[in-house]
Amino acid sequence: MKQIAVIPARSGSKGLKDKNIKVLNGKPMMAYTIEAALNSKLFDCVHVSTDSAQYASIAKQYGADVPFLRDKELADSKASTWDALRDVIQKYKEAGREFDAVTLLQPTSPLRSAADIREAHCIFQEKNADSVVSVCQMEHPIQICNTLGENGSLYQFLDSNRIGARQDQAVYYRINGAIYILKLWMLLEKENIYNKNSYAYIMSKAHSVDIDDYLDFKLAEILAKENF
Repeated sequence: MKQIAVIPARSGSKGLKDKNIKVLNGKPMMAYTIEAALNSKLFDCVHVSTDSAQYASIAKQYGADVPFLRDKELADSKASTWDALRDVIQKYKEAGREFDAVTLLQPTSPLRSAADIREAHCIFQEKNADSVVSVCQMEHPIQICNTLGENGSLYQFLDSNRIGARQDQAVYYRINGAIYILKLWMLLEKENIYNKNSYAYIMSKAHSVDIDDYLDFKLAEILAKENF
């Protein structure tokens, strides 16, 4: 099976300026994901999809393939990452390179390891899955979560019938955004990636840090120094 890893790293960011190349413990953030992908030894190609020549240069320094830049219409904040992936696949096809599966690795999950990627791919292969998506256990029980009305009232915020001893509550998981593995047909045909032949790869909370703002970044700094 021919496999490509795609790391989407458009320039600019509203929450944290230039977060994809922000220096995290001595390396640009995207470098962690590039190195994890390369060290997994799974991919025929590790591609960074970016609209920035500066980002492309940095990506190449760490061993990624960037034979072309992302088109501007696929690089604004409203653009779909999946559309950008389809464009990558089409451009490689036009260049004579085709793949059977694609793995999306967000650069904002720098603590995801090569071992995480390999373990997710083991599930993908062993179950002959259409897709595998990484998840982690939710930080808080869903039973203490709800929406708030405009006036901030807590009336009926909690359902007393759903609140019990912590050990008796069901374990809930959330998509952590670190790893998405898809058979290529799912991407190209725009199929729902959460079908009956989709499976979860459970990651640790420490590896699941998703950097969106400064607080996330500082947490990742601490954990990276401690080699989580």
